[in-house]
Amino acid sequence: MSKLALSKEILLSVDKPARYIGHEVNAVIKDPKDKIRFAMCFPDLYEIGMSHLGIQILYDMLNSFEDVWCERVYSVWTDLFAIMKEKKIPLFALESQDNIGDFDFLGITLQYEMCYTNILQVLDLSGIPFYATDRGEDDPIVICGGPCAYNPEPVADFFDLVYIGEGETSYRLLIDLFKEHKRDKTTRCDFLKKAGNIPGIYAPQFYSVSYNDDGTIKSFDASTGMPSVIRKEIVGSLTDTYYPTKPVVPYIKATQDRAVLEIQRGCIRGCRFCQAGSVYKPIRKRDEKKLEQIAKEMIKNTGYDEISLSSLSSSDYPELEQICNFLIDEFSDRHVNISLPSLRVDAFSLDVMKKVQDVKKSVITFAPEAGSQRMRNVINKGLTIDDILNGCRQAFLGGWTRVKLYFMLGLPYETEDDMEAIATLSNEIAKLYYDLIPKEERKGKVSIVSSTSFFVPKPFTPFQWAKMNTMDEFRYKAHVVNKAMRRQLNFKSIKYNWHAADVSVLEGVFARGDRRLSKVLVRAYEKGCIFDAWTETFRYEPWQEAFEETGVDPAFYYNRERDTKEILPWDFIDTGVTKEFLIREYINAKNEKVTPNCRQKCSGCGAARYGVGECHES
Repeated sequence: MSKLALSKEILLSVDKPARYIGHEVNAVIKDPKDKIRFAMCFPDLYEIGMSHLGIQILYDMLNSFEDVWCERVYSVWTDLFAIMKEKKIPLFALESQDNIGDFDFLGITLQYEMCYTNILQVLDLSGIPFYATDRGEDDPIVICGGPCAYNPEPVADFFDLVYIGEGETSYRLLIDLFKEHKRDKTTRCDFLKKAGNIPGIYAPQFYSVSYNDDGTIKSFDASTGMPSVIRKEIVGSLTDTYYPTKPVVPYIKATQDRAVLEIQRGCIRGCRFCQAGSVYKPIRKRDEKKLEQIAKEMIKNTGYDEISLSSLSSSDYPELEQICNFLIDEFSDRHVNISLPSLRVDAFSLDVMKKVQDVKKSVITFAPEAGSQRMRNVINKGLTIDDILNGCRQAFLGGWTRVKLYFMLGLPYETEDDMEAIATLSNEIAKLYYDLIPKEERKGKVSIVSSTSFFVPKPFTPFQWAKMNTMDEFRYKAHVVNKAMRRQLNFKSIKYNWHAADVSVLEGVFARGDRRLSKVLVRAYEKGCIFDAWTETFRYEPWQEAFEETGVDPAFYYNRERDTKEILPWDFIDTGVTKEFLIREYINAKNEKVTPNCRQKCSGCGAARYGVGECHES
């Protein structure tokens, strides 16, 4: 089957059939004749993938090329997956309903390690061999990108090419090379070798890895003619690059059902656990006037009633007040709400939020990450207790009564006192409300929801060498916090949630893993592991079996501190931030030494080598 692969009978038998029919507002339809066919995949549910700005940007950019038709494809939920396997229905693109296996390219974004088995589902349903070396001349070129591509090695065997960095720069070169390949009828191997010499593109099958007796990497070698280092691609001017003013509008409610306005990339903060803050350096902003233009066009072209300002740290955008005031003035009569995520809560932010949000319904969110000041210094969070309490004070005086707090457990150099400080801080915030707001003016009890995730060391952070906790250690630490919560005077106003330890451990394995893990992924998929990021479908036991049957010890990857001289699986990638800087910050963490943010003082991370953004200005 190809066209209209799903009958009405099948569509009516599965959950949310609108996930699979396409033809949404602003979806791009082209005549496929003489086009390079590109299927862009987010390996999770439609609702999740449709909320992702990166896919929308690449979809818009690729379709701006006259010689390319980019379509979308997502993972299919378990109900439809079973039907497609039974009836041998191949996976298809939303726009044309054509088989993914017939496309020229299949591009898959790697956003989260727990989506890796979904990649295998996409390949399986498309009839594409899992391993790149098993593919024939007529199979699509399978390429990946996204944040997890900064360590592509656990899935490297599944991809012909890996795009390192921001996608707006090198795809045109890749498309032109592929057109030459088709015109000249060269081999797949020849094309991949040439593609692996395009800036930012890595062709894994032309690199070999050898290992020491203790399992660590002995060498990582490039074949003749292939670059030994892949330098990430970066957009110099966000103002002048691609941005979708007509994003595709889904038929069903997406996870983030709103227009998204990316105001800047990168971050001036130096949180030592944060991969995004490291790999997206240097910070670059979009011109405020350009943002005004984009915002007006997006609302006109989509009909959305909410627009969100996207950034790793929105408060650090220099013209935040101007753009907020513009959006309020421009859209207030049309009842368009403005969402301000990633804000450092201060008097200005709360004043703006009161203008654009219903205070009675909204929640103030803080991410202290650690309960004690000592631990916040270790992770270089840059928040003091006064910052946190002053922000909460302003929020309570402004009418907010609900506060969400996000913390991490299992951070390097953590003590039991640091764990209990999470409960103490939660109680202090609840107490502040009751001390600050007279009883007769209160609108019920204050609600404090404190959540802890478990720390996972990520590549290209100062903690990339750190030892990760075991499941039992994580569970014990959550128990310590939960017990401390119950001792607080205001515990009835506090709710405590914590993440699943088994999922966190698997995330740690694949975050810092190497090529030997591909066989584990295949085995886990064969055992039915899929949608592992979803609580209702995740099962740990098949993963345990997969590790045992393939002879791979997961503890080697997550529960081991690594020597700073060890060759790491991702060492061949240059993100701009130097290893020397990361080692220096690892030492600073141990010494509880705070490093100033980029605007206070340049710490010489190495990102200035790109000569763009604020690093260039300094």
